[in-house]
Amino acid sequence: MSTPAARLAALREQLAADRLTGFVVPLTDEHMSEYVGAYAQRLAWLTGFGGSAGSAVVLADKAAMFTDGRYTLQVRAQVDGGLYDYVAVPATSATDWLAANARPGDRVGYDAWLHTRGWVAATGKALGEHGATLVAVPANPIDAVWTDRPVPSTARLEVHPDEFAGETSESKRGRIAAWLDAKHADAVVVSALDSIAWLFNVRGKDVEHTPVPLAFALVHADASADLFVDAAKLSPDVRAHLGEHVRVHDRGAFATALEGLGGRTVVVDPTSAVAAIFAHLDAGAATIIEARDPCVVPKAVKNPVEIAGSKAAHLRDGAALTRFLHWFAGEAPKGELDEISSAAKLRQFRDQTNQLEDLSFDTISAAGPNGALPHYRVSAESSRPIELDSLYLVDSGGQYRDGTTDVTRTLAVGTPTPEMRDRFTRVLKGHIALASAVFPHGTRGNQIDALARQFLWSVGLDYAHGTGHGVGSYLAVHEGPARIATAAGGYGAMGDEALRPGMIMSNEPGYYKAGEYGIRIENLVLVEERAIEGAEKPMLGFETLTLAPLDRALIDIALLTPAERGWVDAYHARVAAALGPLLDDTARIWLDEGTRPLETA
Repeated sequence: MSTPAARLAALREQLAADRLTGFVVPLTDEHMSEYVGAYAQRLAWLTGFGGSAGSAVVLADKAAMFTDGRYTLQVRAQVDGGLYDYVAVPATSATDWLAANARPGDRVGYDAWLHTRGWVAATGKALGEHGATLVAVPANPIDAVWTDRPVPSTARLEVHPDEFAGETSESKRGRIAAWLDAKHADAVVVSALDSIAWLFNVRGKDVEHTPVPLAFALVHADASADLFVDAAKLSPDVRAHLGEHVRVHDRGAFATALEGLGGRTVVVDPTSAVAAIFAHLDAGAATIIEARDPCVVPKAVKNPVEIAGSKAAHLRDGAALTRFLHWFAGEAPKGELDEISSAAKLRQFRDQTNQLEDLSFDTISAAGPNGALPHYRVSAESSRPIELDSLYLVDSGGQYRDGTTDVTRTLAVGTPTPEMRDRFTRVLKGHIALASAVFPHGTRGNQIDALARQFLWSVGLDYAHGTGHGVGSYLAVHEGPARIATAAGGYGAMGDEALRPGMIMSNEPGYYKAGEYGIRIENLVLVEERAIEGAEKPMLGFETLTLAPLDRALIDIALLTPAERGWVDAYHARVAAALGPLLDDTARIWLDEGTRPLETA
């Protein structure tokens, strides 16, 4: 079954054997993760889609693939349009499509370990109104036909020491115990992988690029906890670190433990806990309180140790990226580079820090028209040569013990066109507007998102992705609960959340011209208190963490105001001062030239 057509046919045969007429295939795992382990990549196996957000629905005589605006072009390149209809979300959700296409009597299956209870209720209701039924399957039918499906990772957990965490796991559990007491609850389910890693001050290698272990947890009102994880993955050091108040159980015992909470009041996050968790709690007659995972906000609001670590990681990472930019400036005009070799070279510079644990995501190394795919992933088959008089977009990041980075630079190879310079400068103006913003406590990302888009909007342009996402501390590169976007939604638990001091966010406006080029400028920023003389309320602003030069060849100085030119000059002076001592003489001379003040004409 090497082709998508053969896999789709095999799935339909299995559905028929299971007395089902359809099945819903999300891109997630039992923890509602954005990035999932190889064992859970069912959507990619079935359809060929390699993006990080999407889903599919398979019926007996038709199928559909659902993606948002980030993947409009990519889904058409990777998924056979003869097998699947392309459906854009959020305009049409999988639930909407099912309601319109299911027939009376249809039995549409779903895996209760891969969907939220809210989705199940909404989709079941929509199908019921058309005479069809949503059916929880005892076993995922894709697993039955995916004969070479990888097994879950067996990598061992690692201690994340206090020198990087800034707070002990015991202290974190104590905070949660106090939170439970205030809610008159006995326990809370923690199922999000990054929450578990943060709470217990452990890290793992079970998901590529995201240092988390596959586990579930229950935290109790006495500050003790039950951790459900493969015991073979726990070294004596990790067991000693967890301590006597953390009881370890096999991951497979989690469902039984939930059913054993009868008579208890249990808090569950409906956005990160799958429907199966609620079903097992209901089966045991537990009283359920729906509330947000208590790890989400403390994890997002970095403590002073984590902030210092992030700054150290960005300095180290910025020097590695700048070495790459210097190398690229010399090699790209020769016409011998391609996307995949350039990504490998950037990885090499990061490896030379001797502190890189992993990339924070697959590097987006995109030449020419591939740059117009916001979440493009280079492969041996797709890799394009980097041609003269074109744009190259590189979005990349590193995982270091002290912090996680994420940075995008757009580079001119040869001579950019006036249109390219105009678009780049409009993106830059939006980036500066957001980086310079001052706003009151309580401000949400959707209230300031327009700052980054205004200069594109003024000439009828826009981009189809959010402007900013949260970033973890040696954790997920996409972290909730806050985001900067036109509307709530997006990665994991991100949504309508106020920005708070200590949050690390991205600032990444862009512009994409289908079939020609893409532009994005991304720095990470720290939300910080901002003292303003005479202010009548507490105010916030951003400190830019990312250190790497912008490509002067793409800046149309005439489009910048004096204040914007001042921002670029100040940023470049900071980059040169911070990174210069970390570079060799040749790279430092190149950096000094690339960061000199902008001329006014």
